[in-house]
Amino acid sequence: MSRALRKFILKPGIHNQSAQVTLPRNVALNLEAVIRSSSRAAGFTLIELLVVALILGLLAGFAAPRYFSQVGKSEVSVARAQIDALEKALDQYRLEKRRYPSAEEGLAAVQPYMKKTLPNDPWGHPYVYRAGGTAGDFELISYGRDGKAGGSGEDADITNR
Repeated sequence: MSRALRKFILKPGIHNQSAQVTLPRNVALNLEAVIRSSSRAAGFTLIELLVVALILGLLAGFAAPRYFSQVGKSEVSVARAQIDALEKALDQYRLEKRRYPSAEEGLAAVQPYMKKTLPNDPWGHPYVYRAGGTAGDFELISYGRDGKAGGSGEDADITNR
């Protein structure tokens, strides 16, 4: 029990000059018992802390793989959305110039039609623009997480077609 707290506990039946209060015997004894018991149970044991750490580790072990698998799916969704935005910028370019940019001009030609700077794919690789692509007038490609043609899962190529 702290000294400051002990100073304010009044002995039963004794008149305290500073507080001008006399406590009944049972109130003073109960107050002292509460203070004594709370000072003994003020911390956690090492076993309790280890059990809590073990439970938190198990929860993280179950939740982390599920969370990180969703991150990969969201990156693919972001790449598809960025390719869609690039397609719209290319269509605006075509409406103004009556043609799509050449392979030499590339995606840099559509920068004025973008609200923000020309994005890289979610994995940090630049998008590939092919004029006169196999599926239409142009083709936009992200090579996925590995940055190489082909692959599966998150490494699969993402195109506008």
